[in-house]
Amino acid sequence: MSLNNRIRDWSRQRVWVLGASSGIGKALAEALLERGARVALSARNKEALEALARQYDPMQSLVVPADVTNQFDIDSAHARINAQWSGIDLVVLVAGTHVPVRAWDFDANDAEALFQVNVFGAFRTLARVIPDLVSRGEGGIAVVSSVAGYRGLPTGLAYGASKAALTNFCETLYLDLRPKGVSVYLVSPGFVRTPLTDRNDFEMPALITVEEAASQMVRGFERGEFEIHFPKRFTWMMKLLRLLPYRLFFPLVHRITGL
Repeated sequence: MSLNNRIRDWSRQRVWVLGASSGIGKALAEALLERGARVALSARNKEALEALARQYDPMQSLVVPADVTNQFDIDSAHARINAQWSGIDLVVLVAGTHVPVRAWDFDANDAEALFQVNVFGAFRTLARVIPDLVSRGEGGIAVVSSVAGYRGLPTGLAYGASKAALTNFCETLYLDLRPKGVSVYLVSPGFVRTPLTDRNDFEMPALITVEEAASQMVRGFERGEFEIHFPKRFTWMMKLLRLLPYRLFFPLVHRITGL
């Protein structure tokens, strides 16, 4: 049984993608535009958004630059989309950042800056859009978290904590919003080749392309899944790690990662 409403006709969907200038966000925006959706494109890089929009029907795409760390940007973008399209059916929060760090290099200011994007960016956006969706009793919210939030992993000191926060946040959102007709999708990717993962200096198992990630997300929306996790050959292994007691988990992670 589907936990969310299934999206069957993308031509009827007005989608706001935050983080659409590169990586998974850009690939997802392209996939949705190719399926006939109207897509509002947000990120800080206006030039990249405009270059993407030029490839598609101008009636389909709307460039609304916004920095998720700036509440004024979020409010202005939301108002502009509503004015143009009279509503939003699906909000997809892809915007995020990642800086690998070990405990001995930990810096509180860097961690706070990461949380401002990954966590508080989501909070700012959803605080703006949730009232509209609840008042209509329909629509959906999708938040890109990560399997890095499942359990603590080396180099993910701040990043993993931010994704764990988003996962918990989405679970609670679902409990509150689904009875009111609003769908909530938790997206939990494994390793996806992006400019952010290029910063990693270790082997990334089951690494996939952004196009594969976007395809998995679209399929998950269409199936009405709550957690859209991929690639399955990696994410199911990570789910199993969550079940291990610490006395087994810690030595196994050291052995697997070499860190």
